[in-house]
Amino acid sequence: MSAHTTYRWPQGASLALSVVVNVEEGAEMSVLDGDRGPEPVDEMGIVLKRPIRNRANESNYRYGLQEGFRRVAQALDERAIPATWTAAALALERAPEVARFIAGRGDEAASHGYRWSHQFRMDETEEREFIRGAVRSITRTTGRRPVGHLSRYLVSDNTRRILAEEGFLYHMDDYSRDEPFWELVDGRPLVIMPYALDTNDMKMWAEPSYTPRQWLDYAIDTFECLHAEGADRPRMMSLGLHLRVIGRPGRIRALHRLLEHVESRGDVWIATRREIAEHFASRVPPPAS
Repeated sequence: MSAHTTYRWPQGASLALSVVVNVEEGAEMSVLDGDRGPEPVDEMGIVLKRPIRNRANESNYRYGLQEGFRRVAQALDERAIPATWTAAALALERAPEVARFIAGRGDEAASHGYRWSHQFRMDETEEREFIRGAVRSITRTTGRRPVGHLSRYLVSDNTRRILAEEGFLYHMDDYSRDEPFWELVDGRPLVIMPYALDTNDMKMWAEPSYTPRQWLDYAIDTFECLHAEGADRPRMMSLGLHLRVIGRPGRIRALHRLLEHVESRGDVWIATRREIAEHFASRVPPPAS
């Protein structure tokens, strides 16, 4: 019998919706932090080849904290939407108001690494400390240990094993399904919580011609498809957001409209990724090693 026939979401919900707010601002590449160069300018696709400060782009990231955060927080608070904040730990250290907001509303802070940087180049010792450093920092800034991890897209051959050994509940660097599943990593069970790139607001950042209306229409179509499929099997939708992207004046209304549409359906379980992973793990036994 396949796993999806053995459990349902709470209250018989047809769909579990996971709102993921990525907090990277302040943890991006910068010569001030000893990096070889500045972070590329996302919306313009400009990559500087000289190791100089890009003050304009630094302010682009600050916008996410100074303006975008307020708008995203308001959208979540207006409807009491729980969220998972995948945070580069350094970003929360430098933006304690965001850490306090996460802790104050009881949201989940998941690890996005210590900094918003690629870990696939690290050897095992470096990567383990990168992950441990994030755990120590996020525990300190939010008061709760992270149990989930999302990399900056690329992982190493050691990533999943390190996470299992370090006691993580789930890993997000997977795009293969629309529901959680187990994976045994050297005999240790780890919940895989697939993420989604197609509904991620970063598509508007990488390709500015992709409008908020197009993003909204696509997200609603995704929601409706998964909601319908949820009559027969557990379905999960991931909605990835960024303070400096969806938090812009011309984009935030798309988020409000999407959340209004979700609320209109009634039988949707909006939950943190930790809650979804724990629900799954409590009902589907891990595979035998």
